Order: sequence, then structure tokens, then C-alpha cells
Amino acid sequence: MQPPATGRILVVDDDPTVAEVVTGYLHRAGYTVDRAETGPAALERAAAHWPDLVVLDLMLPGIDGLEVCRRLREKGPVPVIMLTALGDEGDRVLGLEVGADDYVTKPFSPRELVLRVESVLRRSRRTEDVPRPAPPLSAAGLTVDPRARTATRNGVGLSLTVREFDLLAHLLRHPARAFSREELMRQVWGWDFGDLSTVTVHVRRLRAKIEEDPAHPRLIQTVWGVGYRLDPGASRLDGTDASRPDGPAASPSCTDTGTGPDAGADPGTGTVARED
Repeated sequence: MQPPATGRILVVDDDPTVAEVVTGYLHRAGYTVDRAETGPAALERAAAHWPDLVVLDLMLPGIDGLEVCRRLREKGPVPVIMLTALGDEGDRVLGLEVGADDYVTKPFSPRELVLRVESVLRRSRRTEDVPRPAPPLSAAGLTVDPRARTATRNGVGLSLTVREFDLLAHLLRHPARAFSREELMRQVWGWDFGDLSTVTVHVRRLRAKIEEDPAHPRLIQTVWGVGYRLDPGASRLDGTDASRPDGPAASPSCTDTGTGPDAGADPGTGTVARED
């Protein structure tokens, strides 16, 4: 007897063998699975039955996975796990930059993919398991409401992916504390292993959305030899300056030159990620 479904997954892959194996493992894990072999078919399937998560191959006929991911993001929030070719780092980074929450390289273990699906869904749904509303978090013009899953910058709504939201909320909960990428991967992603460039790309994307000048970040700063720190400067968590009760916070400038722990992977002067 098949266990009760725990969510609807859209699997998009033009390789019937891969799609069949992935679908089988997801079915056994209790998920309802829809399948599509092309980009246009994926968008049609998603419109007919909006998925809880999409497993999306990067290389697709018609419309590639990157464009499918962009178009899905335009219609609404949905977690995406991108399937990419082994060793194709450029494609993996592009996938994360257009909004994918995770990626798995081919060939991959179907069991590992199921674990990744569970991890991403658990993060995206975690507010359903919170017995009491979590208080909003604020600093330096940023406000995050974990219960409502909303984020604003100076009163203007931010369009964040699941992981970007979780990362920002985590940093806001621990202002002025430095985290290594390994710590962020464990505490935000819930993984004990994985490619640390995942964290690097998400930090860069988050900077592009919350910093006045992402090339010279003032809020999410690189801590050389360690990782990253959210530094609201002299501001309190309510966004006011501790030394100037009537004035806005003044954060110190910090230029990320790419010579720290992520040298070559997260240069502050690199290309700003495109919005979803």
C-alpha cells in the first residue's frame, strides 16, 4: 500500500530512464509526481497543478531549465532542485543564480535526491510546524516575518527564494556573529555535506537584493578566514542608531575584494545576480 502523499513534485527531464527512476523513488517516499519531458510541457503541467517542488533538468528541448525556472518564479514561489551535468560548475552556479534552491549533479543517487527534496520542502514548510508565531526580525531597514514568510527592505517587499529567505532570517537572528560556510550549510540548509559554492552564490544573490551597493556590501560582510557576518553597525534590531535615537543606522563600509575565505568564488566586484 502506497503511503499517503506528502506533496506534489513535478519532475522535468527528457531522459525517460532518469525520469522513471526518480518518479519511482519519489512515489515510494509518499509524493504525488507529475512528469514533463520539455520546457513548455513543464510550464503547462505547473499551471494545471501547481507543484510543491520541481525537480528540473537543466538541458531540455524547447525551453531550457534556466528559462523554465525563471518563468515559474514569475508565476509564484516554488522550490526548485536543478539537475546538472557532473563537473559543469558554470551551469550549477547559473541555476542557483536564477533561483534554484539546490542542485544535484548527474549521475546521482536517487536516494540522495529524495533526501534533498525532503530537506528543501522541510525548510519551505517549517512555519507550519511552529506552535507560536515567531516575532519579526528587523535590522538596518530590513524586516523579516518568519511566520508570514515575508521580507521587506525600507518597506518595499523583497522577492526571495526559500533559501535566500532562510539565510537572511538566520543572519538577522544572529547579528554581528560570524559564520563559516560550513556552519551556514548545516544550520540553514540542514546538510552535513555539500558544495560550499551553494552558500557563496546565495550570499551573492542576497547581497544583490538587500545592499545599496552589492559590490561594496555593508550589511553582509565577508570575514576573512572565517565566512560571513550580518553587520548592522551601530544600529539596534529596530533599525535605529544606538547613539542617535532619532536617526537612522549608519553601517560601516566593507569592500569584498574576493581575497577572503571565498576567494575566486564570491568577489564583491563580480556580476550581480539577475532578479528572478
